[in-house]
Amino acid sequence: MTIFETERLVIREWLEGDRPNFYEMSADKDVMKFFPNTLTKNECDRVVQRLKSLHAKNGCCFWSCEIKESKSFIGLVGLNKIDSELPFAPCVEIGWRLAKNHWGKGYATEAAKGCLEYGFQTLNLKEIVSFAVKTNLNSIKVMERIGMVNTMSNFMHPKVDVEHLKEHVLFKAHV
Repeated sequence: MTIFETERLVIREWLEGDRPNFYEMSADKDVMKFFPNTLTKNECDRVVQRLKSLHAKNGCCFWSCEIKESKSFIGLVGLNKIDSELPFAPCVEIGWRLAKNHWGKGYATEAAKGCLEYGFQTLNLKEIVSFAVKTNLNSIKVMERIGMVNTMSNFMHPKVDVEHLKEHVLFKAHV
C-alpha cells in the first residue's frame, strides 16, 4: 500500500521483494558509517518485521522508498514514534537511509519533505524531530534543506555504545 508519492518517489509499506536490497544496503559500510555496525540478514529481517508492526500500531514507521519510474528500492524513509529513553521523548522522529548508489540525487530531501507534509497534514502532528551523529554532515544538510531548525541541544544517545557516534544533533520542525 502506498503511503504517499512525491514527484519522483513512492513511499510505501514494506514488500517481501524489498528485503534483498535492504540486506545489501544494510551491509554497506559507507551507508552504515554513522551506525554502530552493519546489519546481518537476520538483523535486517527483524528490522523489517518491527517496522511493519510499528506501521500497524502507530500508522507510521520508516517505510520503503522506491523510484516511481523504475520501481527500484532505494532505501527507507519515514516517521517513527519515540516514547522513551531520549531526553526529548515522547516525540515523532523523521529519518532516512538510502543505498549509496542513490546518494547525491536529492532523493533524501524529496522524500523527507514528503514525510514532513504527511506528518503535519495527515497525522496532524504539531512537531517532528530529527537527529543524527554530529559528524553526519549529509543528514544535517537534509534537515536544513527541509526547513528543520537546529535546537542547539546536542545529546548523548543512550542506545549508542561507540564513543565517536554517541553525540547527536537535534533538529525540530513545527506546524
